[in-house]
Amino acid sequence: MKSMGKPTINDVARLAGVSKKTVSRVINRSPLLNADTRAKVEKVIADIGYVPNVQARALALRRNFLVGLIHDNPNAQMVMNVQAGILEAIRDTEFELIVRPIDRGSSTMLADVKNFLERQRLYGVLILPPVSENDMLAELCQDIGCRYVRMGSTTLDTPEHMVASNDSEVVKEAVNHLISLGHSRIGLIAGPHGFRSARERRKGFEEALAEADIKLPRSLIADGNYTFETGLAAADRLLDLSPRPTAIFASNDEMAAATLHAARRRGMSVPEDLSIIGFDDTAIAQHIWPPMTTVHWPIISMARSAALKLLADFFGDDLASEEPSLFPSTLIHRASVAPPRKV
Repeated sequence: MKSMGKPTINDVARLAGVSKKTVSRVINRSPLLNADTRAKVEKVIADIGYVPNVQARALALRRNFLVGLIHDNPNAQMVMNVQAGILEAIRDTEFELIVRPIDRGSSTMLADVKNFLERQRLYGVLILPPVSENDMLAELCQDIGCRYVRMGSTTLDTPEHMVASNDSEVVKEAVNHLISLGHSRIGLIAGPHGFRSARERRKGFEEALAEADIKLPRSLIADGNYTFETGLAAADRLLDLSPRPTAIFASNDEMAAATLHAARRRGMSVPEDLSIIGFDDTAIAQHIWPPMTTVHWPIISMARSAALKLLADFFGDDLASEEPSLFPSTLIHRASVAPPRKV
């Protein structure tokens, strides 16, 4: 029998009795492909020894097999969780992840991102808050033909270009929980200025107090930067007040953990002397004592969905419309909250 030469994707399609597009879906590990079809095509690939040419396919696409992550975020745990979600989505595919920190305050930020996207020829890019809130950056991606998805604490774009959470609603629920236990002097450690997440979380906090007809003195609000150190300084400021708050909502878990630390330094008992609620549900919230009541932010699921939205066209499936855009956060009750101590 005459050798058929180096096998091609057309040979695989003909022998498997499927279309070339179906073979491409098998090669690219499309998650929605029929299992029987996948097995049939993979058998033909193994039988004839077909090896996809990644370089040639990249040239044909005019894009590399790269998913980018752009961020300017001081919270290292958040960035790590996002990476975990993206890597889960691209596991068993030819795609790789490339991470690029940027300075959103730089006058050359847009030019720097444009240079990065064009030099790397990314297939798509996920943009984290607060950079994701910059509409000009989204327009830049569109102008140069780079697929993008924005992550945020509220709706920022059309469904195929965004994944979002409901920060203001769930923070309102958390503060209402404190109010229901009898707390009325509740402090806020806010997130950094310029972050939409900080604004949304503060909005939920203020709405809960307003609807309960509880006045919020400016002295009960202290600014942080989503870091332990700034949370510690903010907590010290709040706990130096007289009378001091009986509960504090911190806009992320790092600052909530710092609040616990500040309270312990004063000899205060949590939750008997001070109730604390955080946001994110990172490992630190579970590992400190007492375990922290916090808001579970489904960031890994959000990142996974965002990556699948980016790759929907490549897989040849309608993944963009099937992947959710809104990911509700939930309040996780642990041991750092109790009714205020009776005087």
